[in-house]
Amino acid sequence: MISAATRLKAALRSPLLPFWLVIALLPFGRSSELGTLLCLLGTVMLFARDPQALRQHPGARLLLWLLAAYVGAALLSAFDSIVPGKSWGDVAGLLRYVPLGLYACFAIRRDSKLQALYVAVALVLALWVVDAWVQALTGWSLGGHAQAERISGIFGATHLKLGPSLAVLSPFALWAARRHGGRPGLLIAFALVLGPVLLAGSRAAWLCYGLVALGFAWREASSPRRFVGLCVIAGLLMALAGGIAWKTSTRFQDRMDRTLLALHGTDHSINTALSGRLDIWHASLKMIAAHPINGVGVRGFRYAYPHYVPPNDHFLIAESCGVGEGACHAHQIVLEILTETGAIGLLLWLAGVALALRAWRRVGAAARTRAFPATLALGVMLFPLNTHLAFYSAWWGLLFAWLLGLWCASLFVLPAEAPGGMDRGAADDA
Repeated sequence: MISAATRLKAALRSPLLPFWLVIALLPFGRSSELGTLLCLLGTVMLFARDPQALRQHPGARLLLWLLAAYVGAALLSAFDSIVPGKSWGDVAGLLRYVPLGLYACFAIRRDSKLQALYVAVALVLALWVVDAWVQALTGWSLGGHAQAERISGIFGATHLKLGPSLAVLSPFALWAARRHGGRPGLLIAFALVLGPVLLAGSRAAWLCYGLVALGFAWREASSPRRFVGLCVIAGLLMALAGGIAWKTSTRFQDRMDRTLLALHGTDHSINTALSGRLDIWHASLKMIAAHPINGVGVRGFRYAYPHYVPPNDHFLIAESCGVGEGACHAHQIVLEILTETGAIGLLLWLAGVALALRAWRRVGAAARTRAFPATLALGVMLFPLNTHLAFYSAWWGLLFAWLLGLWCASLFVLPAEAPGGMDRGAADDA
């Protein structure tokens, strides 16, 4: 079996580097766009050499249809947006995801390259995890000092994305641990990632990581009884880690105390437990009622918000967006789509989901196995019964598009071995 170090070296020396850079630079704000730019240049060079390349890759064609639904919803919302300049600018920005995803599809043509990328991403996550543990124990990390309420790791205290990012991308780390360390490696990796996810303080990330645990338990189980047993083990690990964190970390204790306010059952206590999201969701429903067809315009939520809440609204007073508009986005994927892109946008998203599920069913069991980490990551990211970051924002949208491109590529990679034992990629190059 090829070692993890060998796979990493292969990833860094191969055309995978530009695509991998998006994740490697993700904690550093817009720096991750360097990878997007390099993917754009690579895609231009590809089509300059072979203008018919698109016909040769079903994954690339699938990606274009899925991005058509995603970008199309934003495009149709921009025509009568409440902030036309902002919406049209965001629509133009979304077009950079096309070469990003196409680059993934054509750079990851072989199973060996796919596995190399998985390992390379897993090692990036390992760095995040080690750094987060150091911050949890010392208060400091590569990203600076932690907040009083939660750890922030390499992302820094002004960019609280460690929990959601780590939870969504964790399938790649767990996949690599299972592949190279067996089930003991999987359990150790699960526990090591669990600590930072809990201490990062994002309750949406807690749910995402719980869904990841369910996904791996289902994959490892060969019967319903074993699935239940694995779920019990994962639940005990999470309960044990949560109990230890509750007793040893004031950050985690504060988040749990706020969460448990929901048990009081009053609107005020539930809203407090949800960090004011009930107010945001009520405003979202009013916007949907006022703009049911194509919404207020992509990324127009923050500008519409003051018109649907009272003057003393908490988010208006707190200036949570930094410019006095109030809440920045709907904090829930279905409400975001309906609020900003309307019923038309939701129908396009649902069409994209249906198309993706159809493609996933048709590729066969072997392809689904190869694509499992990317499939699970996308699934937990899009799980509707959760709170979410903004899918049309520059940062979370980039991560979503990156995963989408990787998923389309992974469904259609060439098998590791062609008939006769020759590597399929080598056979194609011969």
